This record gives sequence, C-alpha cells and structure tokens, in this order.
Amino acid sequence: HVQLVESGGESVQAGGSLRLSCQVLGLIGSNSYCMAWFRQAPGKEREGVSVVHSGGTMEYAASVQGRFVISRDLGKEILYLQMNSLTPEDTGLYTCAAEPFCPIPSGPPKAKDYRYWGQGTQVTVS
Repeated sequence: HVQLVESGGESVQAGGSLRLSCQVLGLIGSNSYCMAWFRQAPGKEREGVSVVHSGGTMEYAASVQGRFVISRDLGKEILYLQMNSLTPEDTGLYTCAAEPFCPIPSGPPKAKDYRYWGQGTQVTVS
C-alpha cells in the first residue's frame, strides 16, 4: 500500500520560513522516482512548485525560484521543501507526488505526469 504523508504546514507570518516533509511509504525503489511538490490555493488551479528528478535535477516554478529549495533524504525516503521569504501568495494546500517513469526535465512539474499523491499539508501566510 503506497502512502505519501506530508507534514510541516502551519500558519506563519510573511517573511517567515517553513520546511515541509513528505514521508514515502510502501514504494519499492522510491529512490529512483521523481518526487514533486504541488500547491493549490482556494479558488485556483493546482500549481507545480518544484520537482527533483531521479538523477538529482531540480526544477522550480518561477514564483518560488530563489526562495524554495527541494531536497530528498534517500536513506529515510523523505522529500523536503524548504520555503523561505514566504508571502501570502504562497498560501495553499501543499501536496507531494511521486512517479516512477520520470518525465524529461522541462520546467515545473505537471500534475498529469504523477501517479502517487499525498493528502497535503496546509500552509497559511499572513
């Protein structure tokens, strides 16, 4: 049974930082997967935030480039998203996703390319 379990979301003031985590459970060979973060604000479409490809290539949405850093702990099978200089526009439900057949690196992740999803963790910036 595959599970992606996010944590770390909370309410924070603008200018603050948060680190989100996504624990991967039940995915054999998950270290070879692409792992990504998405977010969805109320009334808006889901947005691809960042992806780390199996070879280590990292890509970001323009709106978070230079402020967010994606990383993964291969031994613990945890995906992270370090978020700095947060603004109210970063508010949303942040969800991690995994895909064994990684798309060719070509910018921020696209939801249609990912098979496994977590339930999300809420980030609120005020």
